[in-house]
Amino acid sequence: MWKTIVRRTLLMIPQMFVLSLIIFILAKQMPGDPFTGLITPETDPSRIEELRIQAGFYDPWYVQYYHWVTNALQGDFGQSYTYKIAVSTLIGERALNTFWLALLSAILVYAIAIPLGMIAGRKQDSLYDKSITLYSFISYAIPTFVLGLIFLYIFGYRLMWFPTSGTVDVGVEPGTMEYYWNRIYHLILPAMTYAILGTTTIIQYLRSEIIDAKTQDYVKTARSKGVPMKRIYRRHIFRNSLLPIAAFLGFTITGLLGGSIFIETIFGFPGMGQLFIHSITSRDYSVITALVMLYGFLALLGSLLSDIIMSIVDPRIRID
Repeated sequence: MWKTIVRRTLLMIPQMFVLSLIIFILAKQMPGDPFTGLITPETDPSRIEELRIQAGFYDPWYVQYYHWVTNALQGDFGQSYTYKIAVSTLIGERALNTFWLALLSAILVYAIAIPLGMIAGRKQDSLYDKSITLYSFISYAIPTFVLGLIFLYIFGYRLMWFPTSGTVDVGVEPGTMEYYWNRIYHLILPAMTYAILGTTTIIQYLRSEIIDAKTQDYVKTARSKGVPMKRIYRRHIFRNSLLPIAAFLGFTITGLLGGSIFIETIFGFPGMGQLFIHSITSRDYSVITALVMLYGFLALLGSLLSDIIMSIVDPRIRID
């Protein structure tokens, strides 16, 4: 298993190289540039042209790519043209916000989905099962931005139970207990929105696996020996039904770390998703390329994590 992990990790190197080349070329094909937005009636065109020359915009693409890759390998992704700070510093600040949102969202997703999936599978065709299935269909059909706007309007503006933007209230002193509770308070509403929308797949897979597992020979044998049903579900059915969930867990973790564009934009949450949208609209090439590279790495990492988690859940499964 360890040899396979090392081999898969080494295989990620040429994959990331090809991805970086594609991303860089496509980013350069985008119309306009970061300096276009600086042009006003009072702007001297020669000054804009000077900035473009200093940034190397007129160098051949392969020269620009070489400089970008060599700097990126040293942890230098350039400077953001919009925010005027280092890209690595900017992404680091936003990634921390996204991490806490992703952590709370993942906890809520599995805290909601696993019990509902188990109840739906165990009580097949009952009122509980039909109600949970209806919830799954509704949560699957409703778009992210629609549910986000509904929650924002009801709980943010009408009831005023939760804040409508930001990560912490102005004036709260960092490092205090009030500061950390305030940050959690700002996370609840966007995390709940993501959790409700993210439970559908897990519920349906878990329900289907439990229904299928109830007909297996090992369950019939355990029942014939007088083993209580609660123990059968806890020791046998539930464990075997976790395999499809484990297959998605790695992608779920890395996907959440990439940030949610709709949720972060709607709730004004300064995370990776919001940064990505702002970078595209402002033609901030250095940030765009760095973020897409990060998303590509997270996708490859998610695939590897899913295989590792599956082998842990079921020791019979080993990565060949």
